[in-house]
Amino acid sequence: MFLTTKMNSKQFGHWSAGLLASMDDPELRISSDEKVVIIKDKFPKAKYHFLILPREKIANLKSLSAKHLDLLRHMQKKGEEIADKANRELKFRFGYHAIPSMSHLHMHVISQDLDSPCLKTKKHWNSFTTDYFIDSKKIIHQLEKTGKIEVNEQETKEFLKADLRCHVCRKEFTTIPALKSHIVLHNLTKSAG
Repeated sequence: MFLTTKMNSKQFGHWSAGLLASMDDPELRISSDEKVVIIKDKFPKAKYHFLILPREKIANLKSLSAKHLDLLRHMQKKGEEIADKANRELKFRFGYHAIPSMSHLHMHVISQDLDSPCLKTKKHWNSFTTDYFIDSKKIIHQLEKTGKIEVNEQETKEFLKADLRCHVCRKEFTTIPALKSHIVLHNLTKSAG
């Protein structure tokens, strides 16, 4: 989550609107163009965790329509470019939280090491390793097909309560520390191979 300063909270309101302030933060901003701003996530859940935000004010996935297809394709392309620049050895995922905690549409570009001190809770883990995290290409496909994005909020919230499972081998764990100790082994195997 992004917390805003007092000045920013007056300007942007509730903490959930903090992404708008983060778009202008030179310490977070990586690049931008006429359509998007790319920032580092303030509380990264992996070694590399970026957010791609449209300049156009779009609240969330439900606010999308077919007119946004070119923008979403552009965001996907920019995500692939930033991932390639960050680290060609790691796998990345590109996608959206079905029910984001922050207002203003944003696509996550996140390396799949998921090794970060900011990844502390079951909710954090499940928000990136279950169907709560919707792949960017899946969103684009649904928008092409139906002209809108539909999210079953009740069903989606259940993903955050799912059992903790390794995103690589699907082994189940009872605690985040045990899971994090386990995924380090996958990350070591990748770097050795």
